[in-house]
Amino acid sequence: MPAAAEHGELERRCVRDDLQKYVAEHLGQDGWVLVIDDTGFVKKGTTSAGCSGQYSGTTDRTENCHEGGELAL
Repeated sequence: MPAAAEHGELERRCVRDDLQKYVAEHLGQDGWVLVIDDTGFVKKGTTSAGCSGQYSGTTDRTENCHEGGELAL
């Protein structure tokens, strides 16, 4: 693996670990479960800014959409 890719992977893991620690400290309660869901918001028309053709699990095909994340306790 190239050094730049290894650095990116290490950085991604550090961010993930820091976020996990923060969430556990600030939101963690016995018996609670944190659910993380990524969702595609399909956009129609030509005036939606920032849209591009990408796979959306919502429609199970490639669509112009925004991807968003949801957290639920």
